[in-house]
Amino acid sequence: MVNQMPDIPSLATMASALHRTLLVLCLVSLTLQTTAGVGFREWCVADEQTPDEELLRALDWACGKGGADCSKIQKNQPCYYPNTIKDHASFAFNNYYQKFKNKGATCYFNSAAIITDLDPSHNSCKFEAAP
Repeated sequence: MVNQMPDIPSLATMASALHRTLLVLCLVSLTLQTTAGVGFREWCVADEQTPDEELLRALDWACGKGGADCSKIQKNQPCYYPNTIKDHASFAFNNYYQKFKNKGATCYFNSAAIITDLDPSHNSCKFEAAP
């Protein structure tokens, strides 16, 4: 019976395994950062299915008692067009939400709004996304 030496991995094999392990750790780290909210952005916009009358009530509240800055949806401002209740409500809802979400505000507006991870900004109209 001949004693055989156990196979010793080559340096190249060990380096390759280390490389794969580091790659997996980097991917896991990025995934955890995204799910923890680091680098993840969200916007609050009008729900497409909400009737204009409800959107208008919520828009009036957001721009009034809600404290949203609605100056950019005024005539001759960057978010005035498209001049629709839905678009103006989306801007106002998002402004309110970004401004007050860290103080407990929600994107509810009596079921008139939803959260999206798609940036609703368009042309010169930029929607904020605060961490």
